[in-house]
Amino acid sequence: MKRLMFLLCCLPLLAMAAESPEDIKKDAQRHRAMAAAHDAAAKCLESGKKHDQCQKELQAACKGLAIGKYCGMKHEH
Repeated sequence: MKRLMFLLCCLPLLAMAAESPEDIKKDAQRHRAMAAAHDAAAKCLESGKKHDQCQKELQAACKGLAIGKYCGMKHEH
């Protein structure tokens, strides 16, 4: 039983170690794309547009890119 628990605990680490250089490159590209979308959202807010409009633009920019409707991030307002 202890061996099974140990293996179950280590599975996520094994999965991370198995990432290929191509997987890492794609992950980095997704992070850059999400960062660009968030930067555009910040510029939208700074331009004086309403929060809801900027949020819609962020959601459109992140469609298919990140999990959730907040492009992988949510903070309090």
